[in-house]
Amino acid sequence: MILSIIVAVNRKLAIGFENRLIYRVPNDLKRFKALTTGHTIIMGRKTFDSLPKGALPNRRNIVLSRQELNIPGAECFHSLEEALKTCRTEEEVFIIGGASLYREALPLADRLYLTEIEDADQPADTFFPAIDLNVWHEKNRECHPTDEKHLYPYCFIDYERIKEHVPASENQ
Repeated sequence: MILSIIVAVNRKLAIGFENRLIYRVPNDLKRFKALTTGHTIIMGRKTFDSLPKGALPNRRNIVLSRQELNIPGAECFHSLEEALKTCRTEEEVFIIGGASLYREALPLADRLYLTEIEDADQPADTFFPAIDLNVWHEKNRECHPTDEKHLYPYCFIDYERIKEHVPASENQ
């Protein structure tokens, strides 16, 4: 299984304010849909509650909660570990938030799909963890200027976890 995290952050790694996204970036929403459609997405209950129409279509929706929940269109589990055990080994699984789930999943993740918004001034109360560039290698960066639909410049940045080097003597 490939475990991926997808998130939009600003320069301060802010991701939300009062259980809402702090930016509306239409091309980020299109990218999110293109990357996650047909895959499993895992989110916390507050993230699920913030979705305007409930479970996202054409994806396996998994919601994590300590409570017993019955959510139409979604499967519920009490832990990330429990949820991951139900995923197929050949699939890419996406963590889509919130902050505590990002913190828990980051050490396990293989890929990060970031949208970095070139701003730092919006009020925020929720942040993504720091990205250690000794652990993550930038694989791709695609930057875009402001336009009639995008108030801030932004970049799509894809990271892959750096595979730890195994000394040749240990390979024998």
